[in-house]
Amino acid sequence: MKLDIPFPVQEILHRFNIAGYEASVVGGCVRDSLLGLSPKDWDITTSARPEEVKLALSDLRLLETGLKHGTVTALSGGMAVEITTYRIDGTYSDNRRPDSVYFTGSLADDLSRRDFTINAMAYSEQNGLIDCFGGQEDLRQKILRCVGDPDRRFEEDALRILRGLRFCAVLGFHPDEKTAQSMITHRELLDHIAKERISTELVKLLCGQNAAQILREFPLVIGQILPEVLPMIGFEQHNPHHIYDVWEHTLHALDATPADPVLRLAILLHDSGKPHTFTSDKKGVGHFYGHGAVSVQLAEQALHRLRLDGKTIRRVSTLVRIHDMPLQPCAAWIRRRLNRMGEEDFRALLEIKRADSLAQNPAYRDRLNQIDAVLPILEQILSERQCFSLKDLDVSGNDLIALGVPPGPKVGALLTRLLDAVINGKIPNEKEALLDLAKQTLHEKHC
Repeated sequence: MKLDIPFPVQEILHRFNIAGYEASVVGGCVRDSLLGLSPKDWDITTSARPEEVKLALSDLRLLETGLKHGTVTALSGGMAVEITTYRIDGTYSDNRRPDSVYFTGSLADDLSRRDFTINAMAYSEQNGLIDCFGGQEDLRQKILRCVGDPDRRFEEDALRILRGLRFCAVLGFHPDEKTAQSMITHRELLDHIAKERISTELVKLLCGQNAAQILREFPLVIGQILPEVLPMIGFEQHNPHHIYDVWEHTLHALDATPADPVLRLAILLHDSGKPHTFTSDKKGVGHFYGHGAVSVQLAEQALHRLRLDGKTIRRVSTLVRIHDMPLQPCAAWIRRRLNRMGEEDFRALLEIKRADSLAQNPAYRDRLNQIDAVLPILEQILSERQCFSLKDLDVSGNDLIALGVPPGPKVGALLTRLLDAVINGKIPNEKEALLDLAKQTLHEKHC
């Protein structure tokens, strides 16, 4: 077996070899190569101490940000290659990073400190695959298993809990029994981890092919970082439109949603307000009046706490707020929505509504017909470059000023009125027609 290692990485390995040091690629790049994937990053582990690394690579640009822990990043051939000296970690008082590290001459010792067996493999052309803990077999069986004692691994670095679930969601793996139980037992340690790191792992997890199943199997772990979802679990809807409880409905919708961060976050939280708004009528039918507004509050609370960026929060909030809005297969209505939302968010809304419908009682999937009716009209509007925004209007503020409209708010108000007329199909987006309507409007105001 031979891994396809990029030339800049091979060059760095060769530099260490001719200087008399051991060096291997290690971790995720080995795992992904064995899975037939293209590694995004290449990491090297070596017997060379940090100062020896710097000497061996003296002609390369080196970043020393991880020098305290024996890590140097070399920039070569357009790549950033992280190089770490064989080490043994000391205690982890913050459940995230070791307080100290001890350099060692043993590759096996270095591999023994790593999180999961599938990430604890190294490779060099001289020695081939170095697999001390059965990582290759776990890859074959799609098992996620900790190196050594799972409790110790998660107590050292609690983010490994979420990283492990992310690997399972993305790669279609399942934790072995001891690893799974330890994840659940130590979930509260996630409270010690920086929110930015939590959100990064969560988003990657949610976009995994197996995300819904992992959330189904580990609701308490997800609930530790997103307590907003906990009331949804097992909450029966008592409504003929639904055959699942709120959590199961959400997971089925998640499975039907494209693997886009905004879409998956929105669908995860779109019904989070339902347990807080449930009422039952005289016939015992459940209703959730106003659940969209409550869901928005919970979504914004969660996403702000996890410190996601403002654009993501705004888009998710918008989709959650209007996810139940009826669609109208009408060109004027679609143009109005495009004016308010833009094409990207309008298409996102259609995806959310499709996934939501697919997770309901099959007898009540009428929304799918609405989506199918809206799509060809949307495509026609876009292909014909129909006007639905001020930038596409065939007159400008200067044109209105030339008619005698004083510069300022009145120009903007009149442009908006003209745009509304075009969007609603009352006049064509043609300069002459627009100026005629503008003159008529000004005349009416003077009369």
